[in-house]
Amino acid sequence: MKLDPVVLEGDLVRLEPVAPRHAAGIWASARDPVIWRWFPFRISSQAEAEQMIAMAGAAAEQGSMLAFAQILRATGEIAGATSYLAVEPAHLRLEIGGTWLHPRHQRTGANTEAKLLLMRHAFEQLGCRRVEFKTDSENQQSRAALARIGATEEGTFRSHMVRLDGGRRDSVYFSVIDAEWPRVRSHLEALLARG
Repeated sequence: MKLDPVVLEGDLVRLEPVAPRHAAGIWASARDPVIWRWFPFRISSQAEAEQMIAMAGAAAEQGSMLAFAQILRATGEIAGATSYLAVEPAHLRLEIGGTWLHPRHQRTGANTEAKLLLMRHAFEQLGCRRVEFKTDSENQQSRAALARIGATEEGTFRSHMVRLDGGRRDSVYFSVIDAEWPRVRSHLEALLARG
């Protein structure tokens, strides 16, 4: 399982590996503070967007991460970002995470299609046996979205991270495994077809 840079394209979104040319668009989409409520990090300036892109590039060179700009095909606007993280080639698994969208692009189908594109590539091209997701235990919107796409809730890692405000974050893990992928793929395709 080798994590090479790749562009993934659907009807609604195109996922491009983040690059310096995306910095202004990422910063424009990241400005709403509501986005960062549940994250252990935030982007609060264009300089921080540039720093995040540089860090993602270094991690991509090591094969441990591949961050994507989520670009709306209809307008070319960057709606947010997402990543392959916690890549474990020996165990044929990775995490899809670090996902955020500007609020005006939430519940539009863009994130559902991005998850479909990322999981399809992970299972069908990379040969993953497991794709995992995690979210703050108090983030009910994210937990509901992960259940909605067909991921199975597995459990909670207590005091797993430190929130930006210094508080404890319990992380809830979800996953999809290769045996479930055909069912999950059909489910995601049906969600997108319904709009």
